[in-house]
Amino acid sequence: APPMWPFLFITIACGAISGFHALVSSGTSSKQVRDESDSLFVGYGSMLMEGTLATLVIIAVSAGIGMGYVTKSGETLMGVAAWTTHYSSWAAAAGLGSKIAAFVNGSANMIASTGLPNNFAVVIMGVFVASFAGTTLDTATRIQRYIVSELFTSFKMNFLTGKYIATFIAVATALALAFATGAGGKGALKLWPLFGAVNQTLAGLALIIITLYLKTKGGMKWLVAGIPAVLMMFMTIWALILNQTKFGTSHNMLLQIVNGLILFLAIWIAVEGVIKFMSMKSES
Repeated sequence: APPMWPFLFITIACGAISGFHALVSSGTSSKQVRDESDSLFVGYGSMLMEGTLATLVIIAVSAGIGMGYVTKSGETLMGVAAWTTHYSSWAAAAGLGSKIAAFVNGSANMIASTGLPNNFAVVIMGVFVASFAGTTLDTATRIQRYIVSELFTSFKMNFLTGKYIATFIAVATALALAFATGAGGKGALKLWPLFGAVNQTLAGLALIIITLYLKTKGGMKWLVAGIPAVLMMFMTIWALILNQTKFGTSHNMLLQIVNGLILFLAIWIAVEGVIKFMSMKSES
């Protein structure tokens, strides 16, 4: 198993801080609020609910599993036996499928304790997970469309900035990645080990931008975002360095190259943030 520090900070993402959520709030939520004053309630309230959901997930994959766990042989285990079987080793609980199964089955056990049949509860949670994935995909595609439009606008290629063309490019690149390894559509899983680091690099960037904005307001307000920004960037860069070593040892060239690019961008963002902050300090 990898060390808890720093990987804890790039694994537990959405319920605490998430770069993807920063993109959603700036690209989508900002266009949906009635006026700017509503952003506090919508933004802060949404992250409180996200944290609540994260807490419920932790309960489901821990206590929920202990309420009943069916092994591959069909044996039903309870309590500590259920926990130690599912989490017998890092490899046993590794992979997206194992994690989703723990959440679905653990949540279903908790729902079933209210009197509903367990099989029905499993279906409910399966639909919930599928719906969550569907809405996330929809939002991510919209954000990708914005990014594509802005990217080509900066290159003066306005014929590629229309919403239909930009959406087509966003979907086409996603399809190309999904089917890169064959008809199974699981190509994106090749890059899944990098998701946490990429997500928290964006989170660090968001905190740096907030820090710079608060700096312009004077006083020490910038510390509210500045301290978390330093912590987030430090932990993310640390994790990226460890990942680079691991991918090099396992001779995973694809992940090594992509991780190296992310590491370069993370360091660049941190350095640029410090330079801008210091220049603002000297002007004030």
